[in-house]
Amino acid sequence: MFLDTDQFDFVKTIEKNWSVIKKEFSQLEARHLSLWPEKDLYNQDGWSVYGLYAFGHKLDDNCQRCPQTTHLVESIPGMTTAGFSALAAGTHIFPHTGYSAEVWRCHLGLIVPQGAQLRVGPETRQWESGKCLVFDDTVEHEAWNPTQENRVVLLIDFKKVTSRSGQSARPLAPPSIIQHVTAR
Repeated sequence: MFLDTDQFDFVKTIEKNWSVIKKEFSQLEARHLSLWPEKDLYNQDGWSVYGLYAFGHKLDDNCQRCPQTTHLVESIPGMTTAGFSALAAGTHIFPHTGYSAEVWRCHLGLIVPQGAQLRVGPETRQWESGKCLVFDDTVEHEAWNPTQENRVVLLIDFKKVTSRSGQSARPLAPPSIIQHVTAR
């Protein structure tokens, strides 16, 4: 299910700064991105990521390469994961559900070719450059990019409800995934 972005104050800030975020992404080298480890979720070596925060763990070297984006995502209340998600031309991320019911997921469109789409539950939407989509990652969803260009979004997970301690009662992802994405 998609949510109304107006209910999240941070959305206006990151949308206003989307060109700064896009510029920092464009300055990264391809070698800085890594394939998402769950290769059974997509049809080719076409889903790559560049993490800034992974399930609550700051990726210091990556954050240093994108200081303005890091500053922006660190201002988001309850942010647990943030980074760039790139879908190569022709890539399909198959229907799946997320790991944790404790977070909402936000996608800020950075490079969005016409035809790249996201389905959450029964609803399908297209990303727009400089605009956010917020959705429940635990609802079955899939993404596809049937175009000849790459699609890139800034992906952010943030807590639905932040406890006083700020700590999650359950892990945000399986330990093997956390280990893989924080090892870079």
